[in-house]
Amino acid sequence: MTAPTSQDGSARHKRLVIYLNDHLAGATAGVELARRTAEEHRASPFGEALETLRKEISQDRQALVRLLADLDVPVRHSKVYAAWLAEKAGRAKPNGRLVRRSGLSLLVELEALRLGVQGKAALWRGLLAASAQDARLHADRLEELLRRAERQIDTLDSLHGRAAPALLEGAGAPRPS
Repeated sequence: MTAPTSQDGSARHKRLVIYLNDHLAGATAGVELARRTAEEHRASPFGEALETLRKEISQDRQALVRLLADLDVPVRHSKVYAAWLAEKAGRAKPNGRLVRRSGLSLLVELEALRLGVQGKAALWRGLLAASAQDARLHADRLEELLRRAERQIDTLDSLHGRAAPALLEGAGAPRPS
């Protein structure tokens, strides 16, 4: 086996830049989706939990931005803007309604948020594994972020479980006798 070269380090850094900026783009879309979902359902029984999730998802994105700075990873603004636009464009999906939200909106939003949080948890897990080799990655902080992501997944699962039955109400589903 050959000794690592500076070219190897450069390639690793380039992969890190891509990886972290991809996650930052996803986090940007997640913050926008969480904000919109919390606003839309502010007065509902889901409002308080969604507002808590919105705040935490925004804080997690800020933690990622700080991490990029700590690792000397430049922010690729084009990716961030593209993700922001993609979240906005995602609102234009056909849902059987021209101007109003459909009954499916909350369920789909919860599922999309869960997917985003799962990706974020995978990021924290990967960085935690790498923290033994890079002193700039603080294992305690990454463990805290990972635990919070796992709690967010539990919250989203609970909200989804409460929202899903409403989808079938009045849809001709057989009723128990």
